[in-house]
Parts: sequence; C-alpha cells; structure tokens
Amino acid sequence: MSSRKHGSSVSWSNRLNRREFLQLLAQSTIAAQLAGCKSLSGDRADDLYEVPAFGDARLLHITDTHAQLNPIYFREPSVNLGIGDVKGRIPHLVGENLLARLPEYTPRDAHAFTFLDFSEGAEIYGRVGGFSHLATLVKRLRSGVPGSLLLDGGDTWQGSGTSLWTRGRDMVDACNLLGVDIMTGHWEFTYHEKEILENVAAFNGDFVGQNILAKEDALFEGVEVFDEDTGHVFQPFVVREVHGRRIAVVGQGFPYTPIANPARFIPNWTFGIRESDLSELVEKIRSEEKPDAVVLLSHNGMDVDLKLASRVSGIDVILGGHTHDGVPIPIEVSNSGGRTIVTNAGSNGKFVGVLDLKFGVNGVDGYQYRLLPVFANLLPADTEMQAYIDSVREPYIARLSEPLAQTETLLYRRGNFNGTFDQVIVDALRAELDTQFSLSPGFRWGTTLLPGETITMEHVLDQTCITYPETYARNMKGAELKTILESVADNLFNNDPYYQQGGDMVRTGGLMYECWPGAKMGERIRNLSNLQGQRIEAGKEYSVAGWATVGSQAPGAPIWDVVAGYLRQVDIVKLNNVETPILRGVEGNPGRSHKYC
Repeated sequence: MSSRKHGSSVSWSNRLNRREFLQLLAQSTIAAQLAGCKSLSGDRADDLYEVPAFGDARLLHITDTHAQLNPIYFREPSVNLGIGDVKGRIPHLVGENLLARLPEYTPRDAHAFTFLDFSEGAEIYGRVGGFSHLATLVKRLRSGVPGSLLLDGGDTWQGSGTSLWTRGRDMVDACNLLGVDIMTGHWEFTYHEKEILENVAAFNGDFVGQNILAKEDALFEGVEVFDEDTGHVFQPFVVREVHGRRIAVVGQGFPYTPIANPARFIPNWTFGIRESDLSELVEKIRSEEKPDAVVLLSHNGMDVDLKLASRVSGIDVILGGHTHDGVPIPIEVSNSGGRTIVTNAGSNGKFVGVLDLKFGVNGVDGYQYRLLPVFANLLPADTEMQAYIDSVREPYIARLSEPLAQTETLLYRRGNFNGTFDQVIVDALRAELDTQFSLSPGFRWGTTLLPGETITMEHVLDQTCITYPETYARNMKGAELKTILESVADNLFNNDPYYQQGGDMVRTGGLMYECWPGAKMGERIRNLSNLQGQRIEAGKEYSVAGWATVGSQAPGAPIWDVVAGYLRQVDIVKLNNVETPILRGVEGNPGRSHKYC
C-alpha cells in the first residue's frame, strides 16, 4: 500500500482578513491550528523534499508544464464538478472538500492543493515551478535512487512566447537538460508535422504513443513513421532497465487531438483512445518482454484513465496528464487482472510525482507515492539550467517584459467556468472587435497574477499563446450560440468519460445562462440572456467575437494583440463581476466549494 503524507479531516479557514491571515501564518503553532493540521511535519524544506527510497525503482513524473521555464503562481480550481459515477471522487474535490479527504496536511500543502486564501498564501509561500528549480529537485530525488526514470506526460512544448517563437525547440532543449527519459504529447501536435518530427529527433529521450497512427493513404504515399507495418508514427512503448528490473512504459497521446485542435496541422495522423489496441499491446509486452512492471504514460485526462484502468488489465501504473489535476492520493482501480494505480501530477511545473515501486515474485508488490509541490523559494536554482533559460529568453526579453496594465484583482483561469483572466479576455474581444458577445476556449493552462502585479506581454502570452491565435467577429443566430454551449458542456459533463475531451466550459462575454451539468445533451444550457436580462432568441442574429478556430484559420489579428491593445487602454484591471453561469442541480457537489462565488 502507499505511504501518504498529506491530508486532514478539518477544513481550512477562509474567514480571516488578509492581515490576520499573514500574522497567523507567521506563527507556526497557530498556523497549524488554523489549517486543522495534525502536525507540521513536512512544512520545512528538508522534510518536504526528503523522500527516502522505498523498494526497487523510482519513477519521477511531470506533466502539462506548458512551457513555463520560470517560476509562476498557479491557483487551483474552486469548481471541478464530477457528474454521475465520478461525483465525489478525486479529482472532483476542491478546496475544503479535498482537504477533508486527506489524512494529514500542512498549511503549505493546503496552499499548494487548493485555491483557498490563494493570494495570502502566495505571499507567504512564493512562486512554484520553474525549470531551474525543477532541475534541482530532480537531481536531489535521483541522488537518493540512482537510475530513476523521469517521465513527461506532455503539453510541454506550448504555453509561452518563447515556445511559440522557437516552435517548441526551447522546451526540447530544456527537457534534455532536465534529463527527461520518456515523454508523450498533446499540444506538441499543434505545430506542423515536420516541426514535430524534428523536435522529436532533437529530444534525447524516447517519445512514445501507441494510439497515434498514420492514415492508410499517408502510408501509401510514404509518410515518415516509426513502424511501416503497424503504422505507428512513434514507438508505442519502450522498455528501460532500472536496478536489474525491466519497466515497460507505454505512451498514450491525447486521443482527441484532431478534434480539439486543428487537424490541418497533422493531416496524416489519426488518434483515439484505442482501448482494444492497448489491451493487445500490454498482453504482447507481458508475453514477449517479460517486464517487472508496465506503466502507461498517459495524456487522456484523469476520468478517462480511471475508466481505462477498470477495463484494461496488465497495467500496473497510469501516470496521467491533460486535466491538470494535482492528485496527492493515488487511486487504486480494480480490474480483471488485479489493480492499477492511477494518478496525475498537476500542471505548470507546480508538482513532481514520486513513485517508488517494490517488486516481489509476481511483479509490483508495493509502492510509495508522493506529490511534491515545487516551491521555488525552497529550492535553489540549478545554475546550468538557469543559464540556459536566460539565454533562450534574452532575444525576446524586451517584448516579453512590456508592461500593459496593473491588476487590482487576482487573475487566474483554472476552473470549469470563467476565471478572472478569462473575463479580461472576453471583455477585450467585445471591446476591441465591437460585438455584443464573445467566446473564448476553456483552456486549462495559463498562469496566475496576484493583486498589485503588473500585467506584462508575457502574462498575456501565457494565457493565449497557440499556433492558431487568430480572432474573428461574425454574426450568429441565438440557436447557434446555444448549440456551441451545449456541445462544450457535453464534452465536459458527459457521464461516459470516453466522450469527454478534458477541457473546461467555453468562456462567454456578455452572456448569462443557467447550466445544468447533470442534465441530458441539449438540456444543460437554459435561459440564455444578455447582461441586461433580455432573452436570447433562437432565430435572431447577434454579433459574436472569438478566437482559436479549429476547423479553418480565422481572418483576424492574433488574440494576444487584441488583449494587449485592450489592456493598454484600461490601464487598471479591477473586476467587480465575473460572468459565470448560474449552476443548477449541483447543490452539495464536493467539486464545488461552498466558498465558490
């Protein structure tokens, strides 16, 4: 069984004002009472990053770093609703509901794993992530267990200005310095095929993906693939030996890439969950390779992984990504072959998952798992990595550091519905493109800014930096608006995880509506109106602005130029309201904090 350190059954207080909070946190004994902690163990750096070896092999897991080379702030969601069978299950627990599930936690853990008192906690505990600090931690964890494997779950080459301008190459070289052994992908596939293959060739580790195949006509035309017989574009798995033990790592890229992102960038490739293919592959690996453990390095999303684990036997561990869930407690899923351990390591370089495996006569006999928050002020920067980061950013630093405005509001994105930075984006679209309404994708990446910070061009790029950033303004009928909202809601709240795509709800500007997550397709979105309460009519046309069109390239300016232009005019961002829908039928759902507003 796992050794689990974080948790408590007592809720984190949210009733103190900012000054009182800071005063109390400065006193460790009072801070322990405030957080409801059973102890302060792990609240010093030496304790936090001291992870004694357990068993025979160590796997380190990062995912969804989204090209954040420097430390950032990142707020966890206040709404992550679980509907149907996943209601009340991790990862659909937020805030005090998540803390109540943990057997023990410290104030710093509460800050890392929840949104509660985020601004106050961020001033105490500082920024998280950053590849130079990740490098220091990875070296420390590997020094305790030489030969440890570092696995990257993807969404690494996208999410910053430098990753866009270097076409992901800045992150390939950073991962080589970090020592990533094996990775899979998702946003990696939003560059062009030729660029992707060049980046994979430059990567020192193994890029794996059992569910990424070339189309038949592309194979006939001689498109470049890993295996012409099977059609795999990349190697489906790799076997690594660790301390005399053979560990097979199978790759699972994001199954819905050509649907959620432009298929025009990767016209020769097909994706999918490919459950039966995976089952056959695992059986073949077990039979022919005789591994001590089989690991699925997945970018499916947590709910998909949980279902997959219940249906495919022979996988010991699924190290997941895509949904950005920081999962401090691994989930054990029973299946016909035994059990599979499923977890997810958050996003933006904020966490490193540490999985130690113990082997017995018949394979994995035990494990220990820790999800470590990467606090930059507790880990010195690795000098070699920091020198690389400085060099890759230097040609762009003037553009990145351009000040645009100042925020008096905590700006964040993560959550099922509009975040405050989403509100800035939809407001900018409406203002700059002069439309009644605006739509913005429910992306889960994007960093957080504290009140009082200057919003720079880099911060805007952190929220918008993609290879299809063009904006549009066009007329839509009310019925089309409702169809768009219904379609995205089904992607998010479908009872079958295999029909979910793992993002959040499309963000709206100028629109209000009721959302019934537990309802049927076509019945989740009700009572659409404008901000003045006037009902949206199905047959009437409205002007709508948006960006990130998947089917074809839109004609407008890049979204970052639109948002930057807006911010230069407003100068000060102070949001008195965030246009979130009225939620119905989710009363008492632990994926919605009672502190949510």
